[in-house]
Amino acid sequence: MTQALMDSTETILNGFGKLGYIASDPIATAVYLAYQLNKPILVEGPPGVGKTELAKTAAEYLALPLVRLQCYEGLDEAKALYEWKYGKQLLYTQVLKEQLGDILKGAKGLAESIERLHQFGDIFYSEEFLEPRPLLKAMREENGSVLLIDEIDKADFEFESLLLEILSDFQVSVPEIGTVKAKHKPLVILTSNNTRDISDALKRRCLHLYIPFPTRDLENEIIKTRVPEASEHLRHQLVNFIQEVRELDLKKAPAVSETIDWARSLVLLHADKLDKDVVEKTLNVILKFEDDIETANREIRTLLSGIDN
Repeated sequence: MTQALMDSTETILNGFGKLGYIASDPIATAVYLAYQLNKPILVEGPPGVGKTELAKTAAEYLALPLVRLQCYEGLDEAKALYEWKYGKQLLYTQVLKEQLGDILKGAKGLAESIERLHQFGDIFYSEEFLEPRPLLKAMREENGSVLLIDEIDKADFEFESLLLEILSDFQVSVPEIGTVKAKHKPLVILTSNNTRDISDALKRRCLHLYIPFPTRDLENEIIKTRVPEASEHLRHQLVNFIQEVRELDLKKAPAVSETIDWARSLVLLHADKLDKDVVEKTLNVILKFEDDIETANREIRTLLSGIDN
């Protein structure tokens, strides 16, 4: 069934569209190739263009669990791969301590006593006490998964070295248990907002996809799908306005997610067209810095003059 869902880029385009994600041809092609070649996708682009949403939609489309690893500075193996349930180990150690007399009863000499205690030590480092984190969890999914490694550019270079090993073989060695190998290789999507350069070694292991801000036609289609209650006239105006606002000198240009929020806000306000009053009242929905709002306000008449073209 999964194979049929990924048999062509057209199938993916249509399937994603039914789920509300309007993909471009490059996006559908990248997903198709990643699935067929068993290679991760490194998705770059400005914040809010649909990088994370791509992974969520892929998981929903394939009916697979989405396993998400949110990256941050200082992320290490214990938080990304696995760690031991120290609290549970401590509790069991206390129980063992209380039962120590019964456990060692009848033991002859130090050697036999230590051997009995070693048996319990092995129990403490077993599957029952293992806490899988996202990377290991994704590898252990019975029917596969979509692994989202979100904002990899926020992690340290040292973490990238760990990823290189995981992405090469999809297996990891847990010293106390042995080697854990993925039963089904996950579809891996890494996202980056370009806050730092990603290492060449990691890029070589991935297909590259850059998602820019959408064209007018594509953004219009996105709003039509995500906010169907917005009239065609209002949709046309707000998309034209957003496209022009992105050309201004701003700290943060409006993302697609903010365009969607604005369309929903305008519908809630029963606006059937854009005018100076409604735009001034709702600029804070699409612009998140006061300086950007002031910049847009100074240009508001110019921006509104071309929205019906």
